[in-house]
Amino acid sequence: MRTRQTSRTPPTSRTRRAARAGQYTALLGYLLLLAFPLLWLLSTALKSPRELAALHPAWIPRDPTLANVRQAFAEQPLAHAALNSLLVAFCTAAVAVLIATPMAYVMARHRTRTARAATGWVVVSQAFPFVLVIIPLFLVLKKLRLIDSLTGLVLVYVVWALPFALWMLVGHVRAVPVELEEAASVDGAGRLRTLVSVTAPLLGPGIAATALFAFVTAWNEFFFALVLLKSPGKQTLPVVLTHFIGAEGVADLGPLAAAAFLATLPSVAVFALLQRRITGGLLAGAVKS
Repeated sequence: MRTRQTSRTPPTSRTRRAARAGQYTALLGYLLLLAFPLLWLLSTALKSPRELAALHPAWIPRDPTLANVRQAFAEQPLAHAALNSLLVAFCTAAVAVLIATPMAYVMARHRTRTARAATGWVVVSQAFPFVLVIIPLFLVLKKLRLIDSLTGLVLVYVVWALPFALWMLVGHVRAVPVELEEAASVDGAGRLRTLVSVTAPLLGPGIAATALFAFVTAWNEFFFALVLLKSPGKQTLPVVLTHFIGAEGVADLGPLAAAAFLATLPSVAVFALLQRRITGGLLAGAVKS
């Protein structure tokens, strides 16, 4: 009796390939969703006024032009505002990391009730809305004569970014094996040398991720900058971008899209520089199994 031939490919293999194709399709759709705002800004920035006013605008500009970029720089002090934002963002990232790193080490290594309570308070503080803290901050900065000052804005951003930065670094410190510090101590290294030579290098990815978080937070922040900065020469880029919207709420779409697209580039550049440190996995192989 002739037996029925079966397919060469087992059903489990076909199922795995179908599942893998579904995963790649979902991942591609997610990446396109993330890239959509940036692609839309770029497309709008390169369109002529005639294409922007079209009833059915095309996705790809038929006649790309840089006129919107030139108009954006001519109408508003974008370069000066970008320098203000860069200065504030870099200072915020540096100060937040310098303060958060030793605090996170203490909270991670000394698991007392006080440390646990402090960690819980840090998590809860992230739920506070901006309007809850703006009045006390305004009064404190006024007392310190830091209203309408980039230094005062950096101080506010550091206070605002510090809880989440601390929360991030506590997890990274706990991921560093205590055995490494104990081995260094047995070899004669002091507490400070152990922290600098053993623990700190292993915290590189965590510090890079924390610095990136603080930088992006300060770069994109709008509310505090709008309230605290009054002089046109001290305004940051998010505040200046609102000047492309007229008094009647009508946006000058082309220059606004061009300026907004350029405003995203520094964040992308900083992330590209720190990406290797974030994903490098310096902890890999730190402890022999």
